[in-house]
Formats: sequence, C-alpha cells, structure tokens
Amino acid sequence: MSLWQRPIDLQAINAAHDNTLMETLGIEITHVTDSALYGTLPVDGRTRQPQGLLHGGASVALAETLGSVAANLATPPGWVAVGMEISASHLRPVRHGQILGCARPLHRGRSTQVWDIQLEDEAGTVICVCRLTVLLKEKNPV
Repeated sequence: MSLWQRPIDLQAINAAHDNTLMETLGIEITHVTDSALYGTLPVDGRTRQPQGLLHGGASVALAETLGSVAANLATPPGWVAVGMEISASHLRPVRHGQILGCARPLHRGRSTQVWDIQLEDEAGTVICVCRLTVLLKEKNPV
C-alpha cells in the first residue's frame, strides 16, 4: 500500500523547482515507489568544494529536498510539511559522477514526520546518511 496522499507527477514536481536552489544545483526527483522517493545530484563545479570533493552542504541540500518533497506528498491535502531539523553524517568523499538519494519515512505522526535519507555514489556505496524532521501544519487560507 502506498504512503502517498497526493498525486505523483514527477514532471510537475521538478518544474516547481525552476528558479530555486534545486535547479541551481541540478537536483532532480527521478522516481517514486510505494514506500520511497528518489532523486539525483551531479558532482560538478556547482556542487564541489575547493578541494574537488562533493560539498557537504550540497549533500544536505539533496537530502532536505528529497525528504521535504516526500513529506509533502505523504501529508493530507490542506496541510504542508516544513523542515524543523536535519542532521547528516558524511561517510565517504566523492569527486565526480552523480549522487542518488532515497528518502523513506521513519515516523509519520499527526504533527511531525521523520525521514531517513541515504545518499549513494554511482557504485552504490553509501556516502552520506541524513535524518530530517518536519512539522505538519495547516496551510494558511489565501
């Protein structure tokens, strides 16, 4: 059974990221299963630090993007998920290629959600693990 409470349209999700940090860094939501959301980040001049390694902040930006998109898709219509806290453990360096991230829920409550986001290099080696906590709140009427 799927955990998503909203329609999944990858083209619309990625289009909503136009003119944002996600577009600037090249983050793309690539696919969704019944229990997880996946996306990618290129390791290139936009995302490397001066020593030529993937910047930890770029990894966290990918993780927060995946967790936030997933949380909002898993939240009832009329509600929005907003980030409260994120933590990251950087396990291995990456110099080139593409990073694949996967967001899975650890907890889905009435007022908070906690998401586990795992980032891997192209060889499937885990390079970073993150945990994102979001607050669920009703959308303000316009």
